[in-house]
Amino acid sequence: MTPQSRLRLVAALAAGAAALLVAGQLPALAVDDPPAPVTGNATHFDGLGSPYGGCGLPQSELDAPDFVALNVYDLPGDYTSYPVRPLPPAQADRIGLWNNGLNCGRFVRVTIGDRCTGTNDGAPGQPFCRNGSWVADGYNGATLTMVVADSCGDGNAWCRDDRNHLDLSTGSLNRFARGGVPVGDLYPNHWNNRRVSWSFVPAPDYSGDIRIAFLRGAQRYWPAIAVSHLANGIHGVEYLADGVWRAAAMNSDMGQSYVPGATTAGGTDFQIRVRDVTGALVNGGRVYRFALPASCGGTCSAAYTPVGYTTSDGPTGSPSPTVSPSPTVSPSPTVSPSPTLSPTSTPGSTPTGTPPPSSGGCAATWTVTGAWAGGFQAEVTVRNTGTSAAAGWSSDFAFAGGQRLVNAWNATATQSGARVTATNAAWNGALAAGGVTSWGLVVSGDNQPPAELRCTLR
Repeated sequence: MTPQSRLRLVAALAAGAAALLVAGQLPALAVDDPPAPVTGNATHFDGLGSPYGGCGLPQSELDAPDFVALNVYDLPGDYTSYPVRPLPPAQADRIGLWNNGLNCGRFVRVTIGDRCTGTNDGAPGQPFCRNGSWVADGYNGATLTMVVADSCGDGNAWCRDDRNHLDLSTGSLNRFARGGVPVGDLYPNHWNNRRVSWSFVPAPDYSGDIRIAFLRGAQRYWPAIAVSHLANGIHGVEYLADGVWRAAAMNSDMGQSYVPGATTAGGTDFQIRVRDVTGALVNGGRVYRFALPASCGGTCSAAYTPVGYTTSDGPTGSPSPTVSPSPTVSPSPTVSPSPTLSPTSTPGSTPTGTPPPSSGGCAATWTVTGAWAGGFQAEVTVRNTGTSAAAGWSSDFAFAGGQRLVNAWNATATQSGARVTATNAAWNGALAAGGVTSWGLVVSGDNQPPAELRCTLR
């Protein structure tokens, strides 16, 4: 009967490719909005985690203090699969209302419904309310408008069996209001998980203009940005390069983060325009001009580095120039499968396993950065301990048990049997003497240190 409460883990700088936006059209994998309003079961979670929520924004930078997560997968009855994200066209029937990130930054109007008087624990294959019933009480009809900021991909019945499930921020529950007055004591004594009805709505009382910031790790060859303060969501970013508007790739399925190109190859000046959830250009095609800030040096180290911009309004209602497909983008952040943390699984940055071996002037270390029941997240650091520069690197190890590689970033990784082999990405292969880089991975299975962790340079 304990309501779901979890802290989401977000992997940083992960490789991922997203469907590209074609001029004037929504991405081919867009999922239609459900008929409004819809009814679903509601749980709650504690916060977005660090550094970002699933949409690519730190919790402190959200457009509202009240936020929700939508289901990543539409996989009723399947509690063990974690299809690669974003889901490709061949798996379009598995896409949940998270919509590969395309519903990020939109607002939902949520209305409280009946309370479960029995057990509501999200157990696989079980009714949402068993050994009890759904009953109405004095909290029914309380409402709150909330922003979509995260994704629910957990392997439980809430996230898998209920397409219209909402995961609400715990701190928002007592801000639901009736007649303009907050209910105040809905949580914890009157919660036990609820039914809710909800629908997408435009941003309430919207004013001003979009916000733009660079994400951690952004640099001239991987200029990942976050776009927020949206009137009606975001379904695409286009950038001007060599006089041609091109579609920027979404940063995996982090729907408010895109990777534009500079106005000239390798430059640090950018011009973008944004499309909302309807596919319309924001503010009539307004162009936003900005630059990679000097404070970032070679790479932005802060999770969120806001930038100022100048604008020039495009002609309202005029046809849009043809948008060229964007080039393949460098590695970008992705989101781990949003696992539920067990009480004893505490993420940490302490290296685990045996002392790092080295090969040919290369040393590798293993760090567990997050753990939960049934899986964990780790980082492998690769260091050039030699006296000359290397043009590339590879690392490999053997899982100690039956673990499986789910996702990897900053490298191309494959698994054969128990052994995992990773080679550098195009952008982080060169390592000067003493240079360090890293790659990360999400693993299903017990959290055990690997065997034979090693790396080589070339």
